[in-house]
Amino acid sequence: MSARRVVTVAVTGITARADNPGPGLAVARCLKESTHLEVRVVGLAYDAFDPGLYLPEWCDAAYLLPYPSAGEETFMARLAALHDETGFEVLIPCLDAELPTFARLAPWLAERGVATLLPGAEQIRLRAKDRLAELARGADIDCPETKSLFREDFFHACADEGFGYPLVVKGLFYDARVAHTPDEAVAAFRRIAGDWGLPVLAQKFAPGEEINLTGLGDGEGNLIGAVMMKKRALTDKGKAWAGISIHDEALLAAARRLLAATRWRGPLEVEVMRGPDGRLSLIEINPRFPAWIYLSAGVGRNLPETLVRLILGETVAELPAAAAGTLFIRYALETIVPLSAFEAVVTGGMQHA
Repeated sequence: MSARRVVTVAVTGITARADNPGPGLAVARCLKESTHLEVRVVGLAYDAFDPGLYLPEWCDAAYLLPYPSAGEETFMARLAALHDETGFEVLIPCLDAELPTFARLAPWLAERGVATLLPGAEQIRLRAKDRLAELARGADIDCPETKSLFREDFFHACADEGFGYPLVVKGLFYDARVAHTPDEAVAAFRRIAGDWGLPVLAQKFAPGEEINLTGLGDGEGNLIGAVMMKKRALTDKGKAWAGISIHDEALLAAARRLLAATRWRGPLEVEVMRGPDGRLSLIEINPRFPAWIYLSAGVGRNLPETLVRLILGETVAELPAAAAGTLFIRYALETIVPLSAFEAVVTGGMQHA
């Protein structure tokens, strides 16, 4: 048996909030279970309380990054210093809000020897929540009407514009809440605007059950692999606490059309509602792996591993469909951290290097 290729991969989003976890730790778990590669994971966090900083079983080394809002020069300087220190060869961003920054920096990263497979600025723009209906029309899939809002008074007069209750109030990057009354909608608008800024989106409610697909686009319009899931238990934020793998030909066909229309590069998640009449309505496309991506390893279709192999230039055949009927159940547990380890992160920005 030949030795597995050794590769160092930097992964962001190593958060683990129970109600809204980031995908980074699940991506790291998938990479650690690779059967084709021996992966050294460098975790990149934005907060000293992100638990991935203190979990050496998944992140061999972990470091703090400045928020991109601190300025691109500061952000680039920190990335360059960490690259010099750790030598990571591949970078996988896992958070929506950082994707535009990393997409802009992809050529600069490539010059430093860091490979990525990321959507470009135009692809990110096409899947933005406020542009989703336009993309859906081009891919022949229904999409609930969505409005960008800067004022909360819309919710008391929304019937004049064809919106009724319930409706969904969304942030441009994160958060979505179903509102059944104007007062609930205004409260959701204020919370989301306070957390994520303006505009806030109002989307017509699509009844039915939610089903999701995560996959990889090769940048040429092809879907390299896909895993599908139906949520079985939710957090208060509507995130999957438990889910079961499914196979849905209509969702798979819709995802193929969406990737062909956008020539998508890298990971994505497609969220749809299947209505009582069986029709699919596109409600969201996320430009990265979802927090439930560990299910892909659980069904034998390790998509983060496949992504790294693609980035490294390997020829990877399209993965066969995953079997239905595998359940995941999320859980929360405590990791014990010496105060000295926490202080090392706060003062030095690194842990277990």
